[in-house]
Amino acid sequence: MPTVKAPGKLYIAGEYAVVEPGQPAILIAVDQFVYATISQAKQGLVSSKQLLGQDIYWTRENDQLQTTQATAKFAYVLKAIELTERYAKEQNCQLSTFNLQLDSDLDSPDGKKYGLGSSAAVTVATVKAVAAYYNLALTPLEIFKLAASAHYLVQKNGSLGDIAASSFGGWIAYHSFDRSWLLQGLQDHSMTELLKLTWPKLQIESLEAPPRLQLLIGWTGSPASTSNLINEVALSKEERQRKYDHFLEQSALCVSKMIAAFKQQDLEVIMCQLARDRELLRSLETFSQVTIETPKLHQLITLAQKFGGQAKTSGAGGGDCGIAILAKEQPLNELLNAWKQAGITPLPFSIYHTTLERS
Repeated sequence: MPTVKAPGKLYIAGEYAVVEPGQPAILIAVDQFVYATISQAKQGLVSSKQLLGQDIYWTRENDQLQTTQATAKFAYVLKAIELTERYAKEQNCQLSTFNLQLDSDLDSPDGKKYGLGSSAAVTVATVKAVAAYYNLALTPLEIFKLAASAHYLVQKNGSLGDIAASSFGGWIAYHSFDRSWLLQGLQDHSMTELLKLTWPKLQIESLEAPPRLQLLIGWTGSPASTSNLINEVALSKEERQRKYDHFLEQSALCVSKMIAAFKQQDLEVIMCQLARDRELLRSLETFSQVTIETPKLHQLITLAQKFGGQAKTSGAGGGDCGIAILAKEQPLNELLNAWKQAGITPLPFSIYHTTLERS
């Protein structure tokens, strides 16, 4: 009865812009997980400890998963099962019926969301569990392609950077792919072919942080919906195209400089570009009329700067988390205490490297 896990994520830089194909972003995987346990069964079942009493029972007809219940809460899971089984069948696996049990520590103990990309981690964990069930050895890139396909078919927006972070682990540089190509590709190709193809504009590269770099995460306690915020920005594009194009151009320049600084192990340039990315997001706020940096997140950033660091919102903004980068010789504990006094909860998460699973 294999149990697999998929980590949550946080954006370091490039969010919002990365929803456009080819745009770069930097993300991390954190050591908070969605767990998936799978076992053979006579009647199919999908359940979650976070959704008690909402189990979905399923059967199989002509190798297709069938359920008579409302499935919205498990939409990502069911789509991930469907696509991974399509691939398994192409590899001559005999499909069978199983129980899939999900659990998560991505949210706070009282159920509030930290903003760690739960739908992405659920999708990745499901792909990994079904692959393990059918003894399919998938690379991180193949896991990404299956999970990204499933997630995009359900959500219909987003960059899928959170899927990349959850699939690869560690620090990653991610350039988003052309999602319209994917929709056509899913119609034109088998899953086996789709996994072998080069996806237009997609790049995923592991980064190594400088030894002196210390990342701190603060939670403001106000969840934000990435999907809704992305849609709000999208609605503003047409009338504000010139400013939006400038934002995209500057974001690509900023994140590219930050990626280069990671490769050169240059902490000062990383911090400088983090501050620049924050400026760009504030300009996006102004012309899109979307709240990204709330007063509490503003306070998180100001306090980090006071103690020698740079900081910004992470992900959707409008709540959730902010991140700060400092040199390890800076007064880290003093900053954490200042955050606490301001009502900001430091999250004691670490970077999670999936290489630990494969070694």
